[in-house]
Amino acid sequence: MSRGQTPTTRNGIGVGRPGLGHSETARQLVHMSMAAFALLLRWIPWWGAVLLAVTAVLFNIFLLPAAAPALFRTGDHRRTLHGIVFYPLAVLALLLCFPRRLDIAASAWGILAFGDGAATLAGRAFDGPRWPWNREKTLTGTAAFVVAGSAAAVFLAWWCGARAVDQPAWLRVAAVPIAACIAAAYVETIPIRLDDNLSVASAAGAALWLGSLIVPAAVPTALAVVRQSIPAAVVVNAIVAAAGYRARTVSRSGAIVGAIIGTGIVAAAGWRGWTLLLLTFAAASVSSRVGLRHKTLLGIAEARGGRRGAGNAIANTGVALVSACLILLTRHPAAASLAFATALAAGGSDTIASEVGKAWGRRTWSITSFARVPAGTSGAMSLEGTAAGLLGALALGAAAAALGVVPSTSIGPVVVGATAGALLESYLGATLEAPGILNNDVLNFINTAAAAAIAILVQGGAA
Repeated sequence: MSRGQTPTTRNGIGVGRPGLGHSETARQLVHMSMAAFALLLRWIPWWGAVLLAVTAVLFNIFLLPAAAPALFRTGDHRRTLHGIVFYPLAVLALLLCFPRRLDIAASAWGILAFGDGAATLAGRAFDGPRWPWNREKTLTGTAAFVVAGSAAAVFLAWWCGARAVDQPAWLRVAAVPIAACIAAAYVETIPIRLDDNLSVASAAGAALWLGSLIVPAAVPTALAVVRQSIPAAVVVNAIVAAAGYRARTVSRSGAIVGAIIGTGIVAAAGWRGWTLLLLTFAAASVSSRVGLRHKTLLGIAEARGGRRGAGNAIANTGVALVSACLILLTRHPAAASLAFATALAAGGSDTIASEVGKAWGRRTWSITSFARVPAGTSGAMSLEGTAAGLLGALALGAAAAALGVVPSTSIGPVVVGATAGALLESYLGATLEAPGILNNDVLNFINTAAAAAIAILVQGGAA
């Protein structure tokens, strides 16, 4: 906005000049200081916290632009929803998701406020090496995120600890919050346009909740199991990763990360779980080569000749790895095993559906408009691809049952979960991938996570 223009208005109310004289440092300091309100979660009831969060959302939309225009970046005034509004919305979402665990909401709020804020300030003040997958993010900023976010998360977990249950202080107050902060710091580096307030809060809240499922008494036994299986797991997964790299099915980073994930799955889910992982990877690799020449001519073949990178490995098997760990660490190993099998089936069947659809689909349509679209379009579906995906989910579910990972009665929930996750991914792909709000790896992760959750719900409903 030039100096000669009139102040911006919203709903007829003058709000100064958002973006003019903007101070990013002031914005981030306010961003961090708002976590002071999380201290109240030690005392106030849940409904009171929700009411305050709703008030904050309305205040940031209607009053804050006039009260502190320097906090607004250029362009914020053109839309109602932006970072300053997403912040209290993220806090509200945390409160709604964890009504009985306000300590989780508080700890995640600390990560959001201090981790994200410190990352921005440090990244702007100290340049340095940048992450290879996102040149806009510095290692310095991520380190600041982890240090500041962990400190805030640990303090708030301790402060609101009276509202926690079933966990000793060392796990609830230290290990889980720090692990959640590291997970959120990684998510913050992913090159997507989803607002950091939403992605960081979601990652922190999910990680804290998963950590709350851990049974402390199970930790020593789990560590003993892991120590016993690690040596053989490392050797076997290194051999498989090297073979995959030589066969050009994975990139160098994909081989390394895949070997780490495979080792973790052997240690937690045993060799039967690892065999299911191998079958899933083989199915995805083979389907990527179906009609490869045709897909290449159309320009819709997988990048790098179908080689899977580190991001793809995490997106498709990260949920499975977490679920495998929960098999050893929670009171619900059957649910964790179902989540493990479904996550793998979802990732594998989705790849089968996508690759077969691009190679052999005669008619592809958009899941949002049902209009005909070119093959390879984000969110596009075809009869051939959908049928292949269903068959893939059924085959992988049956394989999980044959291996003893899940009982045969779980095949149905696995197929339902994998199919529902694929449909959700297609819808989000059609609406959020094209504008760059989410990328394919994030969509794959959402697919596997949603599939696992839905399968557990279906199994519980059928029980």
